[in-house]
Amino acid sequence: MANDKTSMQLVANGILKENPIFRLALSMCPAVGISTTVMNGFMLGIAVLFVQVCSSVTISMVKNLIHPRIRIPTYTLTIATWVTVIDMVLAAYLPEAYAKMGIFVKLIVAFAIITMRLEMFACKEPVGASFWDGLGMGLGFMIGMMTIGLVRELLGSGAILGYDVLGFKPLLFFILPCAGFFVVGLMMAFFNYIEVFYKRKKGFTS
Repeated sequence: MANDKTSMQLVANGILKENPIFRLALSMCPAVGISTTVMNGFMLGIAVLFVQVCSSVTISMVKNLIHPRIRIPTYTLTIATWVTVIDMVLAAYLPEAYAKMGIFVKLIVAFAIITMRLEMFACKEPVGASFWDGLGMGLGFMIGMMTIGLVRELLGSGAILGYDVLGFKPLLFFILPCAGFFVVGLMMAFFNYIEVFYKRKKGFTS
C-alpha cells in the first residue's frame, strides 16, 4: 500500500520504476508526435504534470462520493476540467508555445497514464499520497518527453534548446515522427538494461 511508502519513494516510483513512457509505454502519441525538441517536451510535460497532480488530488478528495458505476466518466470529467484550465492559461500567457503544441494539450484528456493513476491509486489512497504519486508520474512523463526531445533535437537538427551546437544537421530522420518510436525503443531498452544490471548486482552482493 502507498501508506508504506514515503513521499520521495512515491515520486521516485513515477520517475524511474513506473515511468509512464519508458516503463509503462503509455501516452505514446505525444511522445512520438511532439517531442522533436527539448522545449516542446518540457511545455507539454508541464501541462501533463499540472493535470495529473490536480486530477489525482481532486479524485482522492471526493473518492467516497463517486459511485463505482460512474467512476470512469467522473475521471474523464475531472481531467477535462483541469485540461481546460491549463489550456486557457497557456493560450492566454504563452501563445507561442501553445501554438506549437496545438491539439496535443486538448488530447491530454485521453492520456491513458492520467486515467490509470486515478483508477489505480487516487481513488484508493489519501490526498497526501495521491499528490506525491501524481507529482512523480507527472515528472516521469515530463522527464521522458524532455529526454526524447533532447536526443531528437540534437541528432535531427544539431541543436539543443534552439542553439546550434554541432554546426550541421547530422540525421534529419530524427525530426520525423517515425523517429520518435525509434528513440523511445532505445530508451526502453536502456531502462530495462539498468534494471537487469541492478538486480544482478544486488543478487551478487546479497
